[in-house]
Amino acid sequence: MTSSATHSLAFSAGLRLAKYSLGVGDRFAHQARAQLRACLMAAQRGVEIVPVWNKSNREHLIVGSRPGSVRAAAEKAVRELGWTGPFHVDADHINLDTVDGFLQSSDFYTLDVAYAIGRPPQPSKIDAFIDGHPELLRPMELQGRGFSRQLSPQGLAEIATKYLFATQEAGRIYRHIESALGPGAFITEVSMDETDTPQSPAELLVILAALSDEGVPLQTIAPKFTGRFNKGVDYVGDVSQFEVEFRSDLAVIAHAIDAYGLPAQLKLSIHSGSDKFSIYPAIRRALRDTGAGVHVKTAGTTWLEELVGLAEAGGDGLALAKEIYAEAHAHRDELCAPYAAVIDIGAEKLPSPLQVNGWSSRQYADALRHDPKCPEYNSDFRQLLHVGYKVAAKLGQRYLDMLVACEDSISRNVIANLYQRHITPIFLAGDASAQAR
Repeated sequence: MTSSATHSLAFSAGLRLAKYSLGVGDRFAHQARAQLRACLMAAQRGVEIVPVWNKSNREHLIVGSRPGSVRAAAEKAVRELGWTGPFHVDADHINLDTVDGFLQSSDFYTLDVAYAIGRPPQPSKIDAFIDGHPELLRPMELQGRGFSRQLSPQGLAEIATKYLFATQEAGRIYRHIESALGPGAFITEVSMDETDTPQSPAELLVILAALSDEGVPLQTIAPKFTGRFNKGVDYVGDVSQFEVEFRSDLAVIAHAIDAYGLPAQLKLSIHSGSDKFSIYPAIRRALRDTGAGVHVKTAGTTWLEELVGLAEAGGDGLALAKEIYAEAHAHRDELCAPYAAVIDIGAEKLPSPLQVNGWSSRQYADALRHDPKCPEYNSDFRQLLHVGYKVAAKLGQRYLDMLVACEDSISRNVIANLYQRHITPIFLAGDASAQAR
């Protein structure tokens, strides 16, 4: 085990992620300007929110794009809008099998090791970890930070058995990237959210200690929280329980930075964070009270705002939006299968393609746009279209040409979605002077 003092020196150098950052997906590489405009609007309010354009290997395979296209679109938007702040391109949810294709274009890497959770490491590794961390067995109470616990030897061994292999896998992926790009040349996120069981704050502390041992200079970590984070719709769960967990995790991170020499800018990442309106006030309060930063991923909602924009444009745009729904409805089992853990669609609540074919622009947009106060909003309709971007991908240039033809209505919706529904309630609500500190 390398000492935390040595790690501290290594972790202090290199590319740094800003306090507030927003993961913005752009599956068809046409909305980077609109997404950046939302960040510019926040900057005009005195709050820097750094855009991180993210796209996974699976999304590239479905759309038929290559990782370099994400950077090209981001750089074009930055150049045309005169953005002078930092921005990043995220190789989203990569592992050793998929990372190499991103090495030429990404400076942010989300190391997805959820698949390795529960794989037992060598018993000697567990013993060595426990021997190297006697502090984890001592009583701990983080005064004013909402966290207290004491692990038993058996409890620590159980946590290590469950998570140690995953942290070792993160170390292997990190070192592979570092060997190609060099130390400090990229930002590291570790993702453990795509699993069935949430990580407790005590488990998060053990995970962070183990990642420090592995020499992983993570700047953000995405744990699994209690409740469901379904794609493109609101949080399903106990909001008060989420707030307790979120604040406890913030306390654990603050402690781990000091205890294990992790990067000072280490912060929580909220995956599938798009449209989780009911937990935004809790996140906002915690950021206000602690001064912590956060990374929120809003990936798939940009594609949905494209569909809203097509519908509002009327004519050929509305016709294409209806066609996409009809195809998604016909192939819903195939489209939903890869996302089964993060969607809840009641087939009986989906309108028939024949019914949708008779809708006006307003009816389609009202059903799709995430406005819980609107009586016509249909979360099942929205979730099916969320996973239905494969249908648009198969349309190829025909879909892309329609994005250009309907750019005005699409960009208006993309900007409003990011700025009004995401940025404002998380980062701008309340005392503006507190936001800038």
